[in-house]
Amino acid sequence: MEQVAQKPARTEEAARSGHEQWSSDMVFVLAALGSAVGLGNIWRFPYVAGENGGGAFIAVYLLFVLGIGLPALIATIMVGRRGQASPDHCFERIAATEGLSRRWRQLGWLLVLTTFLLLTFFSVVAGWIFDYLFKALSGRFAGLEADTSAALFDALKADPLRQALWHGVFMSCTLVVVAFGIRRGIEVAVKWMMPGLALLLVVLVAHSMSVGDGAAAARFLFQPDFSELDADVLLLAVGQALISLSVGGAGMIVYGSYLRREASIPRTAGVIAGADTLVALLTGLVIFPIVFAFGLKPSGGPGMIFVTLPVAFGQIPGGALFGTLFFVLLLLAALTSAFSMFEPAVSWLEQHRGLSRKCAALSAGAVAWFVGLSTVFSFNILSHVRPLAWIPPWRDMSIFQGLEHLVANLASPLGALLVSIFVAWKVGEQLRREEFGSANGVLYPTWRLLARYFVPVAIAAIFIASLF
Repeated sequence: MEQVAQKPARTEEAARSGHEQWSSDMVFVLAALGSAVGLGNIWRFPYVAGENGGGAFIAVYLLFVLGIGLPALIATIMVGRRGQASPDHCFERIAATEGLSRRWRQLGWLLVLTTFLLLTFFSVVAGWIFDYLFKALSGRFAGLEADTSAALFDALKADPLRQALWHGVFMSCTLVVVAFGIRRGIEVAVKWMMPGLALLLVVLVAHSMSVGDGAAAARFLFQPDFSELDADVLLLAVGQALISLSVGGAGMIVYGSYLRREASIPRTAGVIAGADTLVALLTGLVIFPIVFAFGLKPSGGPGMIFVTLPVAFGQIPGGALFGTLFFVLLLLAALTSAFSMFEPAVSWLEQHRGLSRKCAALSAGAVAWFVGLSTVFSFNILSHVRPLAWIPPWRDMSIFQGLEHLVANLASPLGALLVSIFVAWKVGEQLRREEFGSANGVLYPTWRLLARYFVPVAIAAIFIASLF
């Protein structure tokens, strides 16, 4: 009962210290959904599904979202709301009240650093979206052939000045929104962007199904051939489930720290997971009807968005408008994700260095842009550099590939694993029940079982596989 009595005091203390809160639970859902619905869903999900059996991959992906991604997401939000601070302070405060080591705060630092490094190369890829948006607007896709499309993309990657410019434009857009804070910045942005993203997605699905081969796409996505499954596909599906829900970084912890005490974490996390999965599937219905209609390969890999689809946009009726709307969709998804990647660093600078919100945003943005130049140059003037050449399995990775591997395949799974251990094993039962909110019936015991056993085992498998 002592912890129950302390809970309102911590909330009041956070309010007095200027720690903001979302104006409503729905806004939190929109912001968290914006964090989850990023390039991981609209760029990565289609090509990963295309390369790994379509419907079979999607079937196990849906299972892992429910059994692994959702429990991990609930645990992550719990840490944020309980701590109501930057991630390291969240872990430190919870550890103090639970009699745990203060060293748990180092996990918060790991999550902030991981998320910030992710933003530095994510921003470069998002800059490509700006470039292709203007290509679509200017009609550059008309009559485009496969070889020409590949050359167009290669020319962009070979141009460091153009990439640095678009990288800077994207970081500036992110910086400006986050600089205005939660209520006047991120909240206002997601209230407009997320409904706009949903509307664009519905329009694009309708157009794609009408001009493309919707029947072939539906068979590919929803008629699983389980003979396509192997251990590698299962690990990819687990990883995609975690990536899609933004588990393994600091963004959801920080967003959770702005969530009001009365909100139901399981309910809001369930809405986020359901809507996020729906967006991923709808994105498949945008892309694959076009891919099949023009005899293109669904296993086009990471270049599907920037090489394969522009060829199709140049041939379908209304292709210029369709291509423009598609890259606007991608841009909205990238921006809403970037807000959650940028906010932890800004929050950390505010709380640890005493900077104003605008000064913290400007400082973090400048560093992110500068570090991101290493990714820009890895495609051109530093393309020969292999920073991990001393590690045999990774010796051929470029700067970008090495950074992506370290962040996405090692640091993020490690962070998610440690968060699940902290919440499911280290903190007390009373704290978990208080934050879960509804401990009656089978919901809480089911979540605790999944969070204690299935989530750590699955994430540990991904982490170990990434080492080799």
